[in-house]
Amino acid sequence: MNTTTLDQVIALVRETFGDGFIPLHRPVFEGNEKQYLLDCIDSNFVSSVGAKVVEFEQQIAAFTGSKYAIATVNGTAALHVALQLAGVQRGDEVISQALTFIATCNALSYAGAHPVFVDVDRDTLGMSPDALRRFLSIHTERRQGGCWNTGTGRRIAACVPMHTFGIPVRIAEIAAICAEWGIALVEDAAESLGSHVNGRHTGTFGKLATLSFNGNKTITTGGGGMIVTDDETIALRAKHLTTTAKIPHPYEFVHDEVGYNYRLPNLNAALGCAQMERLPEMLAIKADVARRYEELFAGSNIHFVQPLKGDVANRWLNAIVLASEEDRDEILQYTNARGVMTRPVWRLMSRLPMYKDCQHDGLENSHWLEARVVNLPSSVPDGALGRSSPPA
Repeated sequence: MNTTTLDQVIALVRETFGDGFIPLHRPVFEGNEKQYLLDCIDSNFVSSVGAKVVEFEQQIAAFTGSKYAIATVNGTAALHVALQLAGVQRGDEVISQALTFIATCNALSYAGAHPVFVDVDRDTLGMSPDALRRFLSIHTERRQGGCWNTGTGRRIAACVPMHTFGIPVRIAEIAAICAEWGIALVEDAAESLGSHVNGRHTGTFGKLATLSFNGNKTITTGGGGMIVTDDETIALRAKHLTTTAKIPHPYEFVHDEVGYNYRLPNLNAALGCAQMERLPEMLAIKADVARRYEELFAGSNIHFVQPLKGDVANRWLNAIVLASEEDRDEILQYTNARGVMTRPVWRLMSRLPMYKDCQHDGLENSHWLEARVVNLPSSVPDGALGRSSPPA
């Protein structure tokens, strides 16, 4: 790769984010975070019961356009419970993508399901509806009670596409295929808070979806997740399951099934409430960072990943696709050696020891992207939020 191009990348990153070590994505606390934490401490409600948990849930529901939001300790826990709520039972199969973070597959394993991987599209980096339809047409059949894998004899209970780096997949097409084949759609929207498909927020196309607020996400609660749904029955059961399945009572401890201690603590929710107040501003700033990258790579042989026409990506992590694996390795080594953190995409799930025997469709695009994708620093720059006053 031309070292001039590499130096231009370094120069842009330094111009945007400053000197010293530049992380891939850092949290920004420049609003009411400290005050809301103190409010929680003063209230003595610091664990999973408290006003900030309810407030944070209401903010997420309103922002995504969902009727209900249920806060959890992290995104993996949210997805684990979401699969159960979608009807996934031990021994079922769940279709997902091999190009994803490990949490997606771990949640499937917690639910006792067998992952099945279909390929992704090169432009969205997410599940390909063509690959999904092709797999279902070749390997499955509709029967009473759902869709069944003719090779394994197992029921395919759900489909879990993931909006990679906040770039929306062709989710409307995937939703239509799932409806046609009788498969529950559970969106892994962990990375896509603030992303839209034709004006509709990601995570609102299936029966339910999950979000993540890990420390490196667009907004953070330190650790945290959320289940979003328009189904009241699902929402009530989600809250019940994530609160150890305890039947509400002033003093009795009665639990009616195996539940999980998955509710988000009030302290974490306090951070989320403050972060949500600045989210629109964060998204606007991150869009400007993405524009700078787009201008830098325009006309080069480095492809800057963009959302599909009509879609909006939250720009959680900006990604480029290099011409070869050698170019990928060169930019990774060059930037990291100079204090600018870049990283490759995750190792494909199908190449990890736990999931290497899972059925898949060859994953041609997934392998191609694995060898070429690089993430670039994508934080809100220091002081950018400070140019406007935090909400009162």
